[in-house]
Amino acid sequence: MPLPTLAQLLPAARDGDARAMEQLLALARPDIRRYALRHCAATTATDDVVQEALIIVYRRVGALREVAAFGGWVVRIVQRLCMRPVLGWLKGEPLAQVEDNLAWSHKPDHELRHDLALAIDSLPPIYRDALLMRDFEELTIEEMAERLGTTREAAKSRLHRARALVREYLLPAGTTGTTGSAVTP
Repeated sequence: MPLPTLAQLLPAARDGDARAMEQLLALARPDIRRYALRHCAATTATDDVVQEALIIVYRRVGALREVAAFGGWVVRIVQRLCMRPVLGWLKGEPLAQVEDNLAWSHKPDHELRHDLALAIDSLPPIYRDALLMRDFEELTIEEMAERLGTTREAAKSRLHRARALVREYLLPAGTTGTTGSAVTP
C-alpha cells in the first residue's frame, strides 16, 4: 500500500485526524532536518530546531490554507527558529515579545541578518569582542573575562553595553523595545 501524500495528509491533519497528523510530521521531519542543517549552521542545535519546528507544525497546521504553501511555510519556521538565539539576546526578553516587535516583524530573515551584521560591525572593538565571545562562541562570563584580560564584572559590563548599542542601532528612532509604538515625551 503506497504511503499517503502531503496533499492527502494535510487536509485530514487540519481537520484534527491524529493519525494523519502523525504521518504528516513523520513525512515532514527529514525535510525539516535538512532545512535546519542548511539554515542554522552554527547558531543552534539542529535537533532542537527540528523538534520545535515539528511542534509548531503540529500546533498551527490548521491555519495553513494551501497544500502548496506547506514547504515554504516549514522553511520559514526553521529560518525563524534559527534566528532565535540572535534575536533573543538583543532584548533579553521572551521570544514571543521579540517576534512581535513591529520593528522586525515586516523584515525577511536575510534583511535581519544583514542589519544585525551591520550593527555588530558598528560596535567599538572592546564591545564587539565581548558580544561575539558570549553570544556566538558561547563562552561563559569567566572565560570571556580571561580572554579579554579583565575582571568578570568588566566583562559583563562590556557585554551589557554591546547589547544596548546593538539594540539602539537596530530599533528605529522613536520606538520602544517591546511594542514598536512611538515613545511619548
